[in-house]
Amino acid sequence: MAAPVDLAAEKFAALSVEEQGDRVVVLLNRPEVRNAIDQQMVDELHIVCAALEQNPRILIIAGVDGVFASGADIGQLRERRRDDALQGINSTVFARIAKLPLPVIAAVDGYCLGGGAELAYAADFRIGTPDVKIGNPETGLGILAAAGASWRLKELVGEPVAKQILLAGKILNAEEALAVNLITGIHAAGDLLGAAHSLADRIARQDPLAVRITKSVFHAPAEAHPLIDQLAQGILFESQAKFDRMQAFLDRNAERKASSSDTADGK
Repeated sequence: MAAPVDLAAEKFAALSVEEQGDRVVVLLNRPEVRNAIDQQMVDELHIVCAALEQNPRILIIAGVDGVFASGADIGQLRERRRDDALQGINSTVFARIAKLPLPVIAAVDGYCLGGGAELAYAADFRIGTPDVKIGNPETGLGILAAAGASWRLKELVGEPVAKQILLAGKILNAEEALAVNLITGIHAAGDLLGAAHSLADRIARQDPLAVRITKSVFHAPAEAHPLIDQLAQGILFESQAKFDRMQAFLDRNAERKASSSDTADGK
């Protein structure tokens, strides 16, 4: 069994990490290079993932200084060769983020390009500011978007828009991203993290086990349904939270009916 990960005891350099009860807030923190994703940031994201795999909580990811992430660190990327590509340095950690037990929220401001966009695509939710610029300019640099965009983006926005981004280098602004549901809300920069927390609050009001299992079922391959749905429901049907929450629902309904009856009698 892996040793427990204590985020509070870790010394992060490329990230700023804050634990807030039922959630963890991670800020991509390399402002001198517009939060470009380097090996240090990847390593630190793996540490965060390990902690959230052991102790599932909602994850909010944002960037500092009005930028989400301008992409992968080009200085490092230029020196990578075939064997580096085969390791899947960025794709491995983004896949791990996508598979975290509880939802991941990307709060996107400013540039969200290349690897930064692929990190956002790996999240379950994306919200942004009016200054969002999101896309994948990799082909202009002689490479492809190999950390998830080549297949995740089509699932998110459909093939025609995905090809505009991946093959023609189109960068979407906030309104364009909202129109294709790549982001689901636009908020002023000062309200962005607050909006992310509001969404996290809404998620946190659900039953954590039901959310966790629903996320797993949602991402299961098509051929696994409906069997996996039935098995997952079987687990939830035996959970104490199901009995407690349904009883609370029935009790509230009974109280409303009683109150409505008392009001009618009073008339």
